[in-house]
Amino acid sequence: MRRLVHDLLPPEVCSLLNPAAIYANNEISLRDVEVYGFDYDYTLAQYSDTLHPEIFNAARDILVEHYKYPEGIRKYEYNPTFAIRGLHYDIQKSLLMKIDAFHYVQLGTAYRGLQPVPDEEVIELYGGTQHIPLYQMSGFYGKGPSIKQFMDIFSLPEMALLSCVVDHFLGHGLEFDQAHLYKDVTDAIRDVHVKGLMYQWIERDMEKYILRGDETFAVLSRLVAHGKQLFLITNSPFSFVDKGMRHMVGPDWRQLFDVVIVQADKPSFFTDRRKPFRKLDEKGSLHWDRITRLEKGKIYRQGNLFDFLRLTEWRGPRVLYFGDHLYSDLADLMLRHGWRTGAIIPELEREIRIINTEQYMHSLTWQQALTGLLERMQTYQDAESRQVLAAWMKERQELRCVTKALFNAQFGSIFRTFHNPTYFSRRLVRFSDLYMASLSCLLNYRVDFTFYPRRTPLQHEAPLWMDQLCTGCMKTPFLSDMAHIR
Repeated sequence: MRRLVHDLLPPEVCSLLNPAAIYANNEISLRDVEVYGFDYDYTLAQYSDTLHPEIFNAARDILVEHYKYPEGIRKYEYNPTFAIRGLHYDIQKSLLMKIDAFHYVQLGTAYRGLQPVPDEEVIELYGGTQHIPLYQMSGFYGKGPSIKQFMDIFSLPEMALLSCVVDHFLGHGLEFDQAHLYKDVTDAIRDVHVKGLMYQWIERDMEKYILRGDETFAVLSRLVAHGKQLFLITNSPFSFVDKGMRHMVGPDWRQLFDVVIVQADKPSFFTDRRKPFRKLDEKGSLHWDRITRLEKGKIYRQGNLFDFLRLTEWRGPRVLYFGDHLYSDLADLMLRHGWRTGAIIPELEREIRIINTEQYMHSLTWQQALTGLLERMQTYQDAESRQVLAAWMKERQELRCVTKALFNAQFGSIFRTFHNPTYFSRRLVRFSDLYMASLSCLLNYRVDFTFYPRRTPLQHEAPLWMDQLCTGCMKTPFLSDMAHIR
């Protein structure tokens, strides 16, 4: 289908939406932004997808060797096309699924292990409905009492491993506690990061794993040249960040930043006032002196946002911070401290190219189908019209399934269900002023550019159905039937 669509597209259609554009959820003028802040992983440093199989394999082996899981789990390999970001996992039901902005499970996107769960079973599991009550959903940081939302890009191998382990246990009839299995997989993935395995792989071959380093250098240099102040707040250790930034920017990379903070322990960095800043020397050793100011060219560890604001006086909308994790990087900054925020969504580039394809397909099919339907309905009786409409809706549903598969065969787009935005999209709109595929998109705009969100009409502002048009011919049809109520 992808090859067919590619052959159908005329060259000019590829400009329908620009994958290198910046998209605005809220009006923001870069002229007013004086200070730019950045996360490191998947913001300043974009990583190749070849990193995900390494994480998957290492965590899988940790499960077998340290948690004594069955040897048969080693047969599973990482499938990069299985999961998408933003999915929810019901721990007690072992269900991985996509949920829309109104907390409804998108039917056809629920998986237990590697097998799809029939729609009827999903509805039965949730008491005869697709809706999941709010109290069961993820909390502010994507962690609820029974449902976890996978929000960052590093969670892709975690979802894949979780599904493979469940698949093995179910396939071999092994009894297991869902909560224990979930925690073990999560801890194994965490161990890959805590033990520094991922850092070692990247440091050994930066050309293989780090992408767009020259573009990162161009963005930072351009901002500094225009008098902007820069800072870095990351959870990664200094030695890892230092080697990556030397690779992308050069040995003097710290001279571009006014403040550099490593091992910040986000998101608690934004809410916990107790942890003080500590200075690191060139070898990464901690100093014991009290921090009374944050100096350019120095490295600081941990700390908290409240001391950061007090020492820098960088407050409110003159600060724009970029990160890839909607909860850990952006939510607190926007809601509690008034900073402007930018979300880095690498998947956006591929999704936009598919959207361009989808729009072209729909412009050919739906206009023709709807025109023919309206013509036939004008001549048919009511019952026949309903049959025609039902047939058309069935055809439309089939095409939706094809469209879903263009994004991801199991779960579709990370931004949209069939009818509504996804829960991920809802959070993206709520916690980011801007979003883009990579930091390099800033190079396409002036440093004083103003971004305006698309004005989306409210439901009562733009008629969609015939009953919403003021034609003068529609009265209250059931007024006479209600006369007895008075």
